[in-house]
Amino acid sequence: MKTIMKLVSRQMVEDAGINVEELLDLLVANAAAELTTFYYYTILRVNLIGMDGEGLKEIAEDARIEDRNHFEALVPRIYELGGKLPDDMKVFHDASACPPATLPENPDTESIMKVLLKAEQCAVRGYTNICNLTAGKDHRTYELALAILNEEIEHEAWFAEFLGKGPSGHFRRGTVGESPFVSKFLHP
Repeated sequence: MKTIMKLVSRQMVEDAGINVEELLDLLVANAAAELTTFYYYTILRVNLIGMDGEGLKEIAEDARIEDRNHFEALVPRIYELGGKLPDDMKVFHDASACPPATLPENPDTESIMKVLLKAEQCAVRGYTNICNLTAGKDHRTYELALAILNEEIEHEAWFAEFLGKGPSGHFRRGTVGESPFVSKFLHP
């Protein structure tokens, strides 16, 4: 059996009153949601066809790549806190904090946009929960979750705008998958 050295960074989080195992469960579940969303968004994006769908592909692609970036940013924090990802991809998929963003039975543009919106709303709830849990107690996890939350809120606003819920106030990224808030957590 491998012994894991207890790091001061984890001890400080525990000393601040956070149940680190509970936090790790949340981080792993949200990492699973990000990776599975990346996969499902691939399918949703390729099904955005026709006059309406073509105009939405870039925005779906932006959210798709940024969700992959969120996964990449979460993984180091999980391991820093002494956690790990499941060894089995099926177990990881099923641990997702959000239900699968699967292709609707009748995949027209509006129904696909509703799936995308629902997935982003689930992510907003999940990262808000992590921020509330770690605020003032685990600065590193809080800052990471807040960065991801900022991007998830923008994704939600984009998809809501396309469903006629009013203007989002957000503009397209300079580069697809840019992750303006999370990029500082990614290492080239």
